[in-house]
Amino acid sequence: MEYQIRGTVMQTLDVTLQAGEMMYTESGGMAWMSGNISMETGMKGGLMKGLGRALAGESLFLVDYTCQSGQGLVTFACEFPGKIVPLQLEAGQSMICQKDAFMCAEKTVTLEMHFRKRLGAGLFGGEGFILQKLTGPGTAFVELAGEITEYELQPGQMLKVDTGHLAMYEPTVEFDIVTVSGVKNILFGGEGLFLAQVSGPGRVWLQSMTLQNLAGKLARYMPSKG
Repeated sequence: MEYQIRGTVMQTLDVTLQAGEMMYTESGGMAWMSGNISMETGMKGGLMKGLGRALAGESLFLVDYTCQSGQGLVTFACEFPGKIVPLQLEAGQSMICQKDAFMCAEKTVTLEMHFRKRLGAGLFGGEGFILQKLTGPGTAFVELAGEITEYELQPGQMLKVDTGHLAMYEPTVEFDIVTVSGVKNILFGGEGLFLAQVSGPGRVWLQSMTLQNLAGKLARYMPSKG
């Protein structure tokens, strides 16, 4: 399997497959493909895992794209302005992602829901209790909103992040929710009552745009009912 990421703001992912190779994605995730690619839709892992994926922001069904002969092409497109991030996962290596981040992956990569263990993080963390967890071996691709900044946190090093801007992190990173201090900060700071707090060791990926903010801006220009 080979790939190429094209574009800047609304990127596309070209995946070149050899005979017998396969990628999977959520239903509706493919943009175009060559004639020697077959597709098969199914509820990978059974009903319970399908429901888990749905809770984590993906579709109940997944679609397998397999190259039948020679060399084939499958192209996947971003659903919002942002960046496509490739993940080279070793056997047993995992990555925790926000809802709707998953784009596609090799058949050896497992996609499942991930629960935030702490009540505060689940209630006020911007994405709820349920996130996505990708586990190798294999290559997976996620789509994140806006521009992406990656930090390598050392043990004990900490960042406070406006909820919603935390796009992805390694399982070694500790995630929690903290309260914004100061009445004026809470009322007039524009960041709300809570911030996400991440502590090392491990890598974190922050996104410059949140889908909630984008939806709020667009809503101003939508015709109102009535």
